[in-house]
Amino acid sequence: MTDPELSQASDPKDGARGAAEQESADPASGQPASPSAAQSPSETPSQSASQSRSEPQSPTQPRTGPGAESEPRVGVVLVSHSHEVAIATADLALALVGSGVPAPVATAGGVEGGGIGTSATLIRKAIKHVDAGRGVVVLCDMGSAVLTVKALLAETGEGALPDTVRIADAPFLEGAVAALVTASAGAGLDLVISATDDARMYRKL
Repeated sequence: MTDPELSQASDPKDGARGAAEQESADPASGQPASPSAAQSPSETPSQSASQSRSEPQSPTQPRTGPGAESEPRVGVVLVSHSHEVAIATADLALALVGSGVPAPVATAGGVEGGGIGTSATLIRKAIKHVDAGRGVVVLCDMGSAVLTVKALLAETGEGALPDTVRIADAPFLEGAVAALVTASAGAGLDLVISATDDARMYRKL
């Protein structure tokens, strides 16, 4: 004969499950907590900024103003070891162009992934982006940027850069402004190069 008290006794496993359900219930509503409501450490502003910096942007950045493609002009490429320096220089040059549509300008700053350095691949992409058939002037900041562009210009055969791509012997910032302002006015390749030469000769003292 079965003892009624034994038949009514709860399984110890059932009791453990019931306790777990009570612990996971929302104290305010008594409803089970949603898995998405699981508590996680709060993200601080500094952590958010750090994550943002860790996601590099594409080093090659077209900075052409809207409508620039309506009139072919000499293109300008800015090659820097730093993505941020190249972008800031292009933005300053664009701001100094004034009214009207600026000539096409693109940057090749840093390497793929956003690090410091020089990338032949990014330089090629930038030149292709701004080449509208009237030539491209390339300005470099220093060192390997200059050497990389010279090596690209020296290549022959399939994949070589067009003959209308020229490197400017000019300071990076002043040359960028002179090149973009002159190209935006509709000047040809030789005049744009000449403008960068003038920037190289400009004395501050």
